[in-house]
Amino acid sequence: VSPNAVAGEGRTRSHQAYTQCPPQLYYQSTLQQAQVSVHPELPLQPLWTFDGVFPGPTFQSHYGQPILVRRVNNLPSNNGGFGLPSVSTHLHNGHNPSESDGFPCDFFEIGQFYDQHYPNVLPGFSTSNPPGGDLREALSTLWYHDHRVDHTTENTYKGLAGFHLLFNQYDTGDETTGFRLPSGEFDVPMLLADRVFDADTGLLTLDLMSTDGVLGDKFLVNGRIQPFFQVKRRRYRLRWLNSGPSRFYQLFLTNPSNFSQQIPFWQIANDGNLLPKPLQVTSAILSVAERADVIVDFSQFPAGTSIVLENRMEQTNGKGPTGNVLAAGQGDYLLRFDVLPDAVTDASAAPTTTTKYYDLPTTTDVPRVTRTLKFSRRNGQWTINDKIFNCDTPAFHVKRNTAEKWIL
Repeated sequence: VSPNAVAGEGRTRSHQAYTQCPPQLYYQSTLQQAQVSVHPELPLQPLWTFDGVFPGPTFQSHYGQPILVRRVNNLPSNNGGFGLPSVSTHLHNGHNPSESDGFPCDFFEIGQFYDQHYPNVLPGFSTSNPPGGDLREALSTLWYHDHRVDHTTENTYKGLAGFHLLFNQYDTGDETTGFRLPSGEFDVPMLLADRVFDADTGLLTLDLMSTDGVLGDKFLVNGRIQPFFQVKRRRYRLRWLNSGPSRFYQLFLTNPSNFSQQIPFWQIANDGNLLPKPLQVTSAILSVAERADVIVDFSQFPAGTSIVLENRMEQTNGKGPTGNVLAAGQGDYLLRFDVLPDAVTDASAAPTTTTKYYDLPTTTDVPRVTRTLKFSRRNGQWTINDKIFNCDTPAFHVKRNTAEKWIL
C-alpha cells in the first residue's frame, strides 16, 4: 500500500511480532466522514466511519493467518460539534502486541496512517503452550472502535466502530465442520446503539456537558433505527454487541401477539470467548462493550410470525440501570424479526445441554503478587486507587511469565 497520499505513520514503536508472525493478508481502512442514512424520516447523517459505512466493515480472520491493517486518517478537521479527529483504533478483546492494540495514547492525526499487526495466535504460543497456544482461550467475536484518550465516547458515538470475527479449527465459519455453528448468511453480527437526534435539525447530537453518561431515545441495530430482519425457519447465530455509550440491555425475544409467551434461545459466548457449553436462557444481559453470541431457532415459529428483540432493563439515566426488569411489551423495541415461509436447509448442529466447546482456562501458578484495584468516581472522572489515568505513568510493572492475583 503506497503511503504517498499521507504525511507518514503515526506509530512510534516497533512491531514486536512482525518477523515471528509475518502478515499473510494486508488491508487498508480509511477513517472518513460519510453521509449515512439511519432512517427514511431523518436527514443523512455526517457520521465518522471506517470506509464510508456504519458499522465499519466486518473483518473475518483465522487463527494461524496473521494480518496487517493500515488505517488512514482522512477525517475532517471540522467535527460538527463533537468528536476529535485524532484517533486510535482498538481491537477490543484482541490478543495482540501492545503497539498494535489501539492504546488510548497511540493516537494519530489527520493525514497520518497507523499500521496494526494482528498475529492471530493463541495466548501462550511462545511460552506456556508452544507452539500453538492455549485453545481454551480462543476468541471469536471481537469489535474495533476508536479508543482515543478522553474522546472514546464521542468518536465511537459518531460512528467509529465495527466487528472483527475470529475463527479456528472448531469455530470454523462453516456449519458443516467443527462445532457446526450457523454460518454464512445465518451468522449475523448486530451492533446495538442508542442515540439522540436534534429535534430541530434531525442530526445526531451529543451532550458534552454530561459526565454521568448519555441515554439515547432512538435505538439502532447495525446503523438503522428499529429495523426489520427477514429470517428463514432455521437456526441463526446472532452476535449481539452493546456499543454504548451508557445504556445496559437485558434482551428478550418478545411475541407482540402473545406477551405471556416465553421464548428460549441458547447463549454460546460471552464477550470474545465461547462458553464451555451452551446455556438455554430467556434473556441476555449486556453492559457497555459487552457481547453475547446466541443461537435462535426460528423454525419454532410459523411462517408469517413477527418476533421483537426487546430490551426490558429499566434505566432512567446514564449512571446505570434501576434494577427493575420491565414486563413484556413495556421495554424498548430494537428490531423486528419476520419469519419467512421459504424452505431452507439447516446443516448446523442443535445446541443441547450435553454439547461441549472448551474447558475453562486454569492455572496452578502461585501468584507472585496480589494487587487491589479500587474503582471510584471523583468530580465526574474515573479513578483507580484514587489516581486519574495518565498516559505517561504506568500504574505498576508486571513480570513476564508470572501469575498475579488482582482484586477488582
